[in-house]
Amino acid sequence: MTQKGSMKPVKNKKTEEPELEPLCCCEYIDRNGEKNHLAAALCDCQDLDEGCDRWITCKSVRPETCERIMDTISDRLRIPWLRGAKKVNISIIPPLVLLPVFLHVASWHFLLGVVVLTSLPVLALWYYYLTHRRKEQTLFFLSLGLFSLGYMYYVFLQEVVPKGRVGPIRLAVLTCGLFLILLALYRAKKNPGYLSNPASSDRSLSGSHMECLNRKGHEKTKGFPGADISGNLNNRMLKDDLKGSSRMSAGSPTKAKEDWCAKCQLVRPARAWHCRICGICVRRMDHHCVWINSCVGESNHQAFILALLIFLLTSVYGIMLTLDTICRDRSVFTALFYCPGVYANYSSALSFTCVWYSVIITAGMAYIFLIQLINISYNVTEREVQQALRQKTGRRLLCGLIVDTGQYNRGFLRNWHQFSTLGTRAFHHPAEDIV
Repeated sequence: MTQKGSMKPVKNKKTEEPELEPLCCCEYIDRNGEKNHLAAALCDCQDLDEGCDRWITCKSVRPETCERIMDTISDRLRIPWLRGAKKVNISIIPPLVLLPVFLHVASWHFLLGVVVLTSLPVLALWYYYLTHRRKEQTLFFLSLGLFSLGYMYYVFLQEVVPKGRVGPIRLAVLTCGLFLILLALYRAKKNPGYLSNPASSDRSLSGSHMECLNRKGHEKTKGFPGADISGNLNNRMLKDDLKGSSRMSAGSPTKAKEDWCAKCQLVRPARAWHCRICGICVRRMDHHCVWINSCVGESNHQAFILALLIFLLTSVYGIMLTLDTICRDRSVFTALFYCPGVYANYSSALSFTCVWYSVIITAGMAYIFLIQLINISYNVTEREVQQALRQKTGRRLLCGLIVDTGQYNRGFLRNWHQFSTLGTRAFHHPAEDIV
């Protein structure tokens, strides 16, 4: 029998949070956390109005106003999608619009071609230094590279192949090269060797382990006093063990010279660096490549070199096929600089302009590929080269084209053997390699 005065257990009522209404295809949550609609994209544009007023009155627009305008435009530039409008990165749009326009304008006349093809690398370098100074990620160069590949292939199919000089085998080889470039770029875009914080994984493992111990302890000691005290003691012991193991791993002699990253809260191994653009540490970081919008590190360095090699071979092959078609009975080098009558026909003029655009891009990639081959041969990364030049600790050869730090150089064959085994197994460095 139950007593009348006995207290019944009171159930704690959980505060039910209001569920968010599902978004329609044209609605989205803006950067202020408020629900907005695509139809209101032009509303509440005080910064844009202020910028236009200052521009009309011939007053300079403040830099912070320009940044707010760009942030507002990038936040409101969206496309309708299921369960809410999707945000479109504004940096991918300029290459899609400006590249075809510039190339078509450059094909009107020889002088226009010289001006446009000279200004394109200057604009690209200016945008690179602008984004590099602000330490921001951008999809501009990745969009420019992919769209350039697609557009050059489109012009080749539309303007060069119908002339009958390119057979099906040559076209198949060029197409296979294009697909291999995309495959290598996909592999290079993967994880370059990001360093994860071991404390987070330890917390997840210890949390699940302690939860299991607490569940078992509550089942075994149910109804006995002191069960909560034992559970707290177990938690303290596990936490102390985790702290002690982290101290042991961080304070061991083999890792005494490794660097501590305050931003990622982890101990970096030798040759690992923190990328200020990606915001994370990368194992054996070489550099941050804007063409793939990712870092080049231990896990994707081989794929990056392979993508450069395939691109150079495919681009040179496509240039040769195009020049052989529009400038017949001339060598490739002669046709590149002297091709009479090429601007008489708009089709051949556009093809010739695209050839020169491809030559400029190929020359830039060939320089990057050459620097990479030299660095691999001397077993240095681009990050180590830049640091050695700033600290004046490296040995410069061939007018600075080669920088040998002498720290990891073990000979040409051993350096290439080490590079060929990156990402496949743990490479044990000698004791003097630890920095």
